Amino acid sequence: MRLPSTQQIQTSRQALPTWDRGWYRFAKHISSPNFGVRPSADISDISLVVVHSISLPPNEFGGDQIERFFNNDLDHSEHPYFKDLEGVKVSSHFLIKRNGHLIQFVSCLDRAWHAGVSGYKGRDNCNDYSIGIELEGAEFGGKFEDIQYETLTSLCSSLICEFPIAHFAGHEHVAPGRKKDPGAGFTWDLFQKSLGLSDSFFP
Repeated sequence: MRLPSTQQIQTSRQALPTWDRGWYRFAKHISSPNFGVRPSADISDISLVVVHSISLPPNEFGGDQIERFFNNDLDHSEHPYFKDLEGVKVSSHFLIKRNGHLIQFVSCLDRAWHAGVSGYKGRDNCNDYSIGIELEGAEFGGKFEDIQYETLTSLCSSLICEFPIAHFAGHEHVAPGRKKDPGAGFTWDLFQKSLGLSDSFFP
């Protein structure tokens, strides 16, 4: 049997698409059942990225509780805090772990359940037109890892190329008074500088 040449292998790798029906090639895929159809099928409506932070239990990192939570598979007897999450069904398009690993739960073409009651720039129901990205971290005073910013920047750079993203905001900006994440530990200036975008893209 004749083995493929190095050039053939490189050509094959280059041919793989970065995006496939809203799924990002460079993320681990764990499909969540918690999603819906966007009101508009027009890709030009996907214009907002919402940055969140999450830790389960609060301020504890490294387990798989977030992944299980987004898939309705969390053991609510595992920790007292989890009792309050019984019956709660949420999801995000992406999760960036403390080690920078990227997981995707919902196609970007679909509506993930991450923002809740929300609005931005005069438009309500942010879930309808946004992409949600969760950072594993604490919203009160905790800093995020450098590798998380690197993964976030790489992902958002690709999102900008695939979708007409016009704004980046935190959960705290789209649901003020109700949500506080990603919190003071998230450095918006660093994120903006890494993307090389103007102030008009940010809160």
